[in-house]
Amino acid sequence: MLLVRPDNRVGEALLTTPLMRTLKAHLQSAPEVHVLVHAKVARVLNGHPDADVIIPFDRRRIWMGPLAPGIAALRRARYDVVVDCANWESPSVTSALVSRLAGPEAVVIGPDLWPVSRLHSLPVPARTDTRNEAVQRTHLLTPLTNGAVARVLSFREPSVGPAIRAYLDALAGKPFAVINPGGRLGPRRIPPAAFAAAARALVALGRTPIVTWGPGEEALARGVVEAAPGSELAPASNLDELAALMRAAGFTLCNNTGPMHLSVAVGAPTLAFFLRMDMERWGHAYAPHRMVDLTPLVDGAGGQGLEERAAEEVRTFAASLPS
Repeated sequence: MLLVRPDNRVGEALLTTPLMRTLKAHLQSAPEVHVLVHAKVARVLNGHPDADVIIPFDRRRIWMGPLAPGIAALRRARYDVVVDCANWESPSVTSALVSRLAGPEAVVIGPDLWPVSRLHSLPVPARTDTRNEAVQRTHLLTPLTNGAVARVLSFREPSVGPAIRAYLDALAGKPFAVINPGGRLGPRRIPPAAFAAAARALVALGRTPIVTWGPGEEALARGVVEAAPGSELAPASNLDELAALMRAAGFTLCNNTGPMHLSVAVGAPTLAFFLRMDMERWGHAYAPHRMVDLTPLVDGAGGQGLEERAAEEVRTFAASLPS
């Protein structure tokens, strides 16, 4: 069986993991699961226990049809079922086309929405009781699983280098939290002053905020640390090392970004601040996680009260966690 999601975002790759878990857990004979993803995010799923094969794919020359690079190898695999793991809100013609080209004789399952449904053998209508992306995406498999779905994201056992391993060993036994104030898209980021206020609240609660950062975000992270005495700048880390830090901390504060999905995937209680995005659709609003939409404060009130609200959300969330 082949799952297809050639999107280049970390969060989108992680949103395929509930489908992988559903196939392994709810079919009588667990199938061999192959997952086609954008070459840039294959690293996100490599080594995942529910994926037998991860296929990095370059979608740029899909206009060549059956002659596009990588398509011939997919066709030789003779998949019996191919799932176009797109969504109903913004259907991907590229994803649907790759799915059909990869399995010319396969049953191709995908969202029942024009025009992509013309490339699907079995179009699946969207659920009407939820907009949650993880649940809706996994709903694509219900023709195979008689309605059973697994909504929880997951990740492999993180592989950690010596520097981060030593850093984690030094933190062992100390209460700390991970704050990730960055994100791929600037318009979705809560102002850093709110994260600094949240960091100060964590310090007052006896937790050391460890401020993590990705490429191009070190200055942002340093600014938060400087505005919150008692917090620490995390060392440079890759995806696995960030996952390990989040899991060890047991408390992540972040924007609605790929690191939010990663934190949820490793099981770390996650407090995520949303800005100008559909929280019901993209969030993970189930225990032990909490999603908070701060758009009204940022846009409607000009940021007035934002820092106080961020600090209060941290205190409320911390009180909900086991001591």
